[in-house]
Amino acid sequence: MAIGVVLASTMVHAADIDQLVQKRGDAGVELADQIWRFAELGYQEVESSRALQTMLKARGFDLQTGVADIPTAFVASFGSGGTTIGILAEFDALPGLSQAAEPSRNPRVEGAAGHACGHHLFGAASVTAALAIADWLQETGHAGRIKVFGTPAEEGGSGKVYIARAGLFEDVDVVLHWHPGSSNSASPYATTANKSGRFTFHGKAAHAASAPDKGRSALDGVEVMNYMVNMMREHVPQTSRIHYVITDGGDAPNIVPEQAQVYYYVRHPQAETVVGLFDRVVNAAKAAAMGTETEVDIEVMHGNYPVLPNHTLSKLVDDNLRALGGISYTKAENDFARTLRKTLIKPNLKLGSQRVIQPFQFRQNMGSTDVGDVSWLVPTVGFTTATWVPGTPAHSWQAVAAGGTSIGHKGMILAARLIGKSGVDLLQKPELIKAAAAELKTAQGPNFKYAALLGNRNPPLDYRN
Repeated sequence: MAIGVVLASTMVHAADIDQLVQKRGDAGVELADQIWRFAELGYQEVESSRALQTMLKARGFDLQTGVADIPTAFVASFGSGGTTIGILAEFDALPGLSQAAEPSRNPRVEGAAGHACGHHLFGAASVTAALAIADWLQETGHAGRIKVFGTPAEEGGSGKVYIARAGLFEDVDVVLHWHPGSSNSASPYATTANKSGRFTFHGKAAHAASAPDKGRSALDGVEVMNYMVNMMREHVPQTSRIHYVITDGGDAPNIVPEQAQVYYYVRHPQAETVVGLFDRVVNAAKAAAMGTETEVDIEVMHGNYPVLPNHTLSKLVDDNLRALGGISYTKAENDFARTLRKTLIKPNLKLGSQRVIQPFQFRQNMGSTDVGDVSWLVPTVGFTTATWVPGTPAHSWQAVAAGGTSIGHKGMILAARLIGKSGVDLLQKPELIKAAAAELKTAQGPNFKYAALLGNRNPPLDYRN
């Protein structure tokens, strides 16, 4: 469906960034739909990454590929001199959430992945905005540089952390990003820090009936660890989150499990608290191994800092979002939305809220994102637009469904317009960059020194296998 505005003339005023964005809208929608169909998991997004790179290269962006030892990561640059604006572009999908662009549950491919967090829209909107800003730079002759960071594996893979650790944000003055959602908001917000690990227990196999005394159960190790961590929940800060899944519980009931594995996430609004909590989970694993006469291997999978809000930048983006306005549905889109809402459990937003901009106020989110690490290194600002039916939770099939329709496309184009307008504002207002940098310096504190929570491990390129 065509989303871009039809212009009265093929000539576009050089200073009109909004028209430059919308002129590229239809190509951006086509790109998003292509990535939606690919639905590739973290660090496996070969086709998705290639599609984004191809569009950037065609516009004359210089490409660095395979950055930070990640084959699907890239940095695309355009322009020179002046301020450097970084724009983040995500593109990984989630496992098991394949869904057709329909308002009832209907997987496109049973058991396959789906864009349940809308990263197909994320990447496509960011690239669309970057292309339009490049057009603006060329037509105006204004100094400035755009850098698009193709960041894989946000969903549990911490792709941006490896890019940050490699120093690739060091020459960037400010970073813009956004995220699909069910409302329009540019309020400043923080997230939780997050550290995760796989705990693999090794025991001794034996016949569970005729020779149980000869075996040592790796699954016992997992279960004892889980019991101790669940007891620990009474003695952690209230804003902590600890969750796990057993990823390997053995092969057959009549075999004492030789190997078993549990995968833990630990979260808290403060990074130092997450480190301490994760160490306590590690101690529980070691104690469980000792008590069950098994051994345990511990692999840190990922670690993210909390997002550090930048109020200076958030106010700019909020002003621009209010100037652009929200999203209106057609009759067909309203019909789709009403049908889909019947499948939601207690939706927290009313149908029609996609037309409004949410109040400007600080929000503490309990989720986590690898944008956090970037925000501690460079002044960073993010926002959401209504790409999903109001009240839709992230990581749901309902998000996949709307993200493949004109409802998702409209939110994506609004996001691209907002990045474009805010990016051009920042290119022309160095005083805002200076104020945002000063705010970041104060928030970091005098003794801040960045150290990735995941340590010096290599990117887990096979973490979705």
